[in-house]
Amino acid sequence: MISNGEKIRRRYDRLAPWFDSLEAFLEGLIFRRLRKKLWAQAVGSDILEVGVGTGKNFPFYPRDGRITAIDFSPKMLELARRKRDRKQLAVDLALMDVESLSYASNSFDTVIASFVFCSVPRPRKGLKELHRVLKPGGQLLLLEHVLSSNKMVAAMMNFLNPLVVRAVGANINRQTVKNVQACPFRSVFVDPASGDMIKLIRAVK
Repeated sequence: MISNGEKIRRRYDRLAPWFDSLEAFLEGLIFRRLRKKLWAQAVGSDILEVGVGTGKNFPFYPRDGRITAIDFSPKMLELARRKRDRKQLAVDLALMDVESLSYASNSFDTVIASFVFCSVPRPRKGLKELHRVLKPGGQLLLLEHVLSSNKMVAAMMNFLNPLVVRAVGANINRQTVKNVQACPFRSVFVDPASGDMIKLIRAVK
């Protein structure tokens, strides 16, 4: 039997060639500005990006520091490698699942992810792994879409979620703020400028 994680990986592999085109409108209208705001908070000499995808965050990487970026989709990672080489960026790319990281504990000053935890089968397990690899005092920065606080909108999102998961592998009804708060972070902040369904989250180990 194929695991949920493998099913999601296959969906992202299948979508990889068209992924940037599919999100181009929202990327230009909303996401690019939010990515820039998220990455402006990245500090430290060792930074990990989780869910690098096709490399949409490459333009916002800080100039100094060592950056490592991972993804669980081989096809997405292949596109990111091509973009990295074309732009001559200094970033180490690796095929890896956030639920089982090969990095030592206390390795990174900042861990950052954008629109990733909608697709992680066991999000709290993945978040606890990120907590583990962060250095004491290190920060986790997340840009995530979440379940609406509006009851009617939330009910519609819950109804549509199985269809969306089957189509693209992403959940539209995750409660990522609560998932982060359930992990052993010392403090969790949600940007007050965040919208109802898109959240900028900062958690400190």
